[in-house]
Amino acid sequence: MQRRKILLLLILLISLILIVKNFYKEEKEEVEIKKKYKDEVIYNSNIIENVNYTSKDIDGNEYTINATKGEIDYTNSHIIYLTNVNATINLKNSNIIKIKSNFGKYNSNNFDTIFSKNVLINYLENKMTGEYLDFSLQRNSIIISRDVVYTNLNNVLKADVVEVNLKTKDTKIFMYDQSKKVNIQRKF
Repeated sequence: MQRRKILLLLILLISLILIVKNFYKEEKEEVEIKKKYKDEVIYNSNIIENVNYTSKDIDGNEYTINATKGEIDYTNSHIIYLTNVNATINLKNSNIIKIKSNFGKYNSNNFDTIFSKNVLINYLENKMTGEYLDFSLQRNSIIISRDVVYTNLNNVLKADVVEVNLKTKDTKIFMYDQSKKVNIQRKF
């Protein structure tokens, strides 16, 4: 009888150890799976090749934007992130403005576009470069900033910001630090 009790106790003890071991093993696997998914980055976008958008406002101004690649943001389907961007602004009663940049952020709702990295604007005999450009048809403005260099046939101008009103062609040129001055040099 004593042997039976010991044998039964031993079987019960081994069963208990196996159950506890299995429980912790499953919990550990669940933790590892959760950690694996937590470390993965969930990418929420759609990629489009050879993007082309054209829009026209009520005044007859036409805006065309082309890019080699676009990514639509799932969190806001009106936002498209662009790569290798070329844009043309054809203002009614004015000449064409051409813009190039490495990257862009286009809002298909209001046509506002942010151009970034190696921004280049060509307008008649004028050329402007910078690192960041905010274009808005709603505000009728172009604001270019970060290491802005403006050149035409006669001058080279360096500033922090150049802001142009597209309707009136009024231009503001300034430095962020008021103790610094806009640098203008005449070409010879």
